[in-house]
Amino acid sequence: MSADSRTNSGARPRLVLVVGIGRSGTSLFTGMLGQLGFHVPQPEVRADETNPRGFSEPRWVVDFHSRLMRERRVTVFDSRPAAWEEMGGVADDPEVFEELRSWLAVQLVGRSKLVIKDPRIGWFLPLWLSCAEALGLETGFATMLRHPAEMVASARQWYGTWQNDASRAAAWLNMTLQTESATRGARRAFIRYDDLLEDWPREISRTGELLDLPSLVGLERSGYPAIDAFVDPALRRSAAGWEEVAVPQPLQELLDDVWSRVSGLAAPGGDNGETHAALDASRAAYVEFYSGAEAIAQSSLTAVKPRGRPVATAAPRTKSRNGRGSKASLRQRLTEGGVLEGGLAGLPLRVALLVPTRYRERVPMPIVRAGLRIVRKLSR
Repeated sequence: MSADSRTNSGARPRLVLVVGIGRSGTSLFTGMLGQLGFHVPQPEVRADETNPRGFSEPRWVVDFHSRLMRERRVTVFDSRPAAWEEMGGVADDPEVFEELRSWLAVQLVGRSKLVIKDPRIGWFLPLWLSCAEALGLETGFATMLRHPAEMVASARQWYGTWQNDASRAAAWLNMTLQTESATRGARRAFIRYDDLLEDWPREISRTGELLDLPSLVGLERSGYPAIDAFVDPALRRSAAGWEEVAVPQPLQELLDDVWSRVSGLAAPGGDNGETHAALDASRAAYVEFYSGAEAIAQSSLTAVKPRGRPVATAAPRTKSRNGRGSKASLRQRLTEGGVLEGGLAGLPLRVALLVPTRYRERVPMPIVRAGLRIVRKLSR
């Protein structure tokens, strides 16, 4: 599909990117749009016990994002401000750009409305915007907001404790602040998870107005019983407060401040310059906070850092029972044993000496002595 392609009505094809950290309600929102005429590219990630009603995530997108993040050692719940720099060059990679552009072009064949969701997508917004622009798409963003304590409790329940509560809470800050900044100036809507469960027609209609999607405006609950059943408040399985998660008080204070400000983005007129400036200040405060935590934790990081082989230092030789130095090199030991003289018997050992010294020196003495006895027998 060329960049100038249009739908039969003459309107530009529409792309909605659903943004938000995992366990924030992105699957629910995307699944609803899928039932309202938006195409979710197939195949999707299969539903499981962590999300019994489905993820609404294209399998290709998840694999594409995961591969690029593994290459740069960035995780889904990455709390490092520096991780954004690690991912920053992805949009400038022509091969990566063409890979996504080509896949996206295929998804648009015969379709005018796409919705793409993956918790990793926040790390790739410049790349998606570039590809969408190249294809002539009108792009909008729907950002799901869920209180960080609930997100952390849900992630711990379903993803385990390999990452602690404080780190996941910090990841909420990192992702929320960065994606808010990255989507400024674009068509966007912020949707609180609680509000979506309480009155989904109202929230979908509000999203339609903000993203200029008339088909989503003015929905009546009675006309969509399948969606009404899909949006089951009982799915809110991790309602929690700070007392339910282990997050240090200074981090809680940062989280409460940012939650209050981003929640305001979902209110009428709340997406304004004053709020943007306050969130920029919060971003700077978080970067400083994380830098201090890294500095304090240096000893812990050093303790688990993989260590290379220590640099060898000269050591006095001690005499063994046969009078030879126990630190003698393997070549010296074999030469003194007379096994490097001519003949086929010495060939394996001459070949062994081609192995770099740093590895040969690690051969235990009992093995060396056993080898010498075998070679001597062969030489008789």
